[in-house]
Amino acid sequence: GLCLLVLRLFIGVHVFLVSCALPDSVLRRFIVRVMCSVLGIFVRQSDPRLRDVSVRVYIANHVTQFDHNVINLLTSCNTPALNGAPGFICWSRGFMELGVTGSRAELVDSLKVYSSHRGNPPLLLFPEEAATNGRAGLLRFSSWPFSILDVVQPVALQVQRPLITVSVADSSWIAELLWTFFVPFTVYQVRWMPSVPRRAEELSEDFALRVQELLAMELGVVSTRLTAADKTEHMKRLRHTSPLPFAPGGCPGQPLAARPRIPSSLTGVAPEDMRIMAMAQRVKEVLPHVPLEVIRIDLAQTSCVDTTIANLLEGRVAFFPESKEAGTDLSAPSTSQAAAASGIQGSVAVPSSKPATMQFAKSPVERHLSLQERKRALYDYARR
Repeated sequence: GLCLLVLRLFIGVHVFLVSCALPDSVLRRFIVRVMCSVLGIFVRQSDPRLRDVSVRVYIANHVTQFDHNVINLLTSCNTPALNGAPGFICWSRGFMELGVTGSRAELVDSLKVYSSHRGNPPLLLFPEEAATNGRAGLLRFSSWPFSILDVVQPVALQVQRPLITVSVADSSWIAELLWTFFVPFTVYQVRWMPSVPRRAEELSEDFALRVQELLAMELGVVSTRLTAADKTEHMKRLRHTSPLPFAPGGCPGQPLAARPRIPSSLTGVAPEDMRIMAMAQRVKEVLPHVPLEVIRIDLAQTSCVDTTIANLLEGRVAFFPESKEAGTDLSAPSTSQAAAASGIQGSVAVPSSKPATMQFAKSPVERHLSLQERKRALYDYARR
């Protein structure tokens, strides 16, 4: 991989120079496409006759940072730069600079003026506004790309790569480029779909939702209501719950991102003690009536948050509750509550609500409801 990376870096410079020197034509796209195959980027398209030459707006799902470059190897198109400062980097990556830094309304007006000139290449837009791995579902399409013209052509894009994942969340385009050069090959599959016109008196939001459903059916994924803002918020939470620099000591099978994070204020403490203190705080949040010292003693033996919580709930560890809200009798130790805990378990074992189906539901809605039922049962058990 390192040998391929170093070799392809030198070849990539020549590919960039050739793409800048030659004018936009079929010959240029053919030469650059062949040179990209040396870089390990293979582009395949199915049903090229379905591509409508009269359509001025292409709508595609977003998988990698170089989707617009790949589709540009098949047909002439331009993608406006929505994020990032204009300049040499923006131009070298193949984005079109419009000089619009205002609202989406100004951007739409500028793109309408651009599309009104028949000599300009078509627009290639990504309504998801954020890249995904392309295997689970589509992000909710923004409505502004569908307010430019009344006819769009969807483009289904799938990417395959051995050994290394195709797209990593929150990864820069430079890192993605280096990984592309590192792996043996990356295959882009482009499928042209029939053009979709706007219906009479159809709003842009409804038009976007209809095209999103068509693309999701073509790709065999779910059409979600999650937006690019939801992905950004999710990445912020992942950074907030970053894994420990010393990973050992977590629960068996517990993911790294779910392990407790040590506060930065705890300096001068042994790493093992810091880890126990952080896990004890997590148990304390779930069981606020349990003394912290009892939690630490049990965590020193189990080294697992889930096991300690189970021990405390099932009465294996004796303790005196800290408040009357958590226990009815402060003078009685928690071992006397083991029978009550076991009684609660017995009552929860047969939930009153509809049990979750043991078969894998075909509909995403049914699978989501089944998940909600299981979560609700777990919440009820934890509260009791």
